[in-house]
Amino acid sequence: MTDVRRIVVKVGSSTLTQSDGGLDREFVESLVAQVVDLRASGVGVVVVSSGAIAAGMEALALEKRPADMPTLQASASVGQVLLLEMYAALFAEYGVPVGQILLTRNDTANRGGYLHARDTMERLLALGVVPVVNENDTVAVDEIRFGDNDTLAALVATMIRADLVVILTDIEGLYDADPRMADEARLLEHIDELTEQMVSAAGGSNSAVGSGGMVTKVDAAKVLMKAGIPTVVCDGRRRNVVADAAAGKPVGTFFAGGKAAMPARKLWIALGQKPAGEVTVDDGAKDALCNRGKSLLAIGVVAVAGNFKRGDAIVLKDRSGTVIARGLSEMSSADLEQVKGLKSEDIVGVLPMVGAHEVIHRDHLVIL
Repeated sequence: MTDVRRIVVKVGSSTLTQSDGGLDREFVESLVAQVVDLRASGVGVVVVSSGAIAAGMEALALEKRPADMPTLQASASVGQVLLLEMYAALFAEYGVPVGQILLTRNDTANRGGYLHARDTMERLLALGVVPVVNENDTVAVDEIRFGDNDTLAALVATMIRADLVVILTDIEGLYDADPRMADEARLLEHIDELTEQMVSAAGGSNSAVGSGGMVTKVDAAKVLMKAGIPTVVCDGRRRNVVADAAAGKPVGTFFAGGKAAMPARKLWIALGQKPAGEVTVDDGAKDALCNRGKSLLAIGVVAVAGNFKRGDAIVLKDRSGTVIARGLSEMSSADLEQVKGLKSEDIVGVLPMVGAHEVIHRDHLVIL
């Protein structure tokens, strides 16, 4: 991939830490050296790094991940300082400055905040700085959390229009079955299109210090493929793995980027906001949305979950529970509950004040 000029490298807590839970400085030294080499070849690199909570746990002598939010946030507060100090010191050995960016959904749910974060990263890269991005776990609660840094890495990649995302983890890539359970599990080396079988093969999190798992990596790759940004999920401890991925060498699982990149605003809809609710649609609505480029109408809605208002992001699922789309709702959950299943011309008799008959207009909809 000789045309790669911008890369987002995401490293998870399980890859950053040793078996005792402490930060693995030797590994980070190797990662920093690879990033420095890429920069020397003209590639701009953004590092999305987990590890603040793990570093804080080590410093505070906590034996297991805290279960209560105040202690979890206190660990993040202590650990983020240590994490950035380590990156700053290692990059400084090569004369490379780093900049810290901490984000929550509050920062990106607003379109203006999203654009300001993008402009900051763009300027840092132009100044020769390596941005080190993490979720702001010190203040984040469930309502404003990304939930995992795989989603955050995908968001950052869409912000800066990266040419490649490399997700470093503690497993070689995506298998057709759980390799921890099935000896015959086969690594999927190249994926042009994600199938339901591939998605189901992605298990949950098995880490004592992290919050993600293969399923979050596959979800991130799914959006990035729609955005036209290829993704590599690979063993972060493989020698020179970032450099090899950037050079197009076969490492881990390669998720090919689509030819038609999604518009910037739709990428923000797909990743910038945490969904406030869910809507289940019937088969006719699913076909209209996915295959015929239509808006979602109330007649196709069969169930509403969550408490959302007009303008909130919501997830659309089919009858089997599969996520098919995300969009900005034109109705509140309370209003939609009253008109679900109705034809557009019948809505005015139930809710005369509802101005739009679409539940989600096509312009505000992202098919996943």
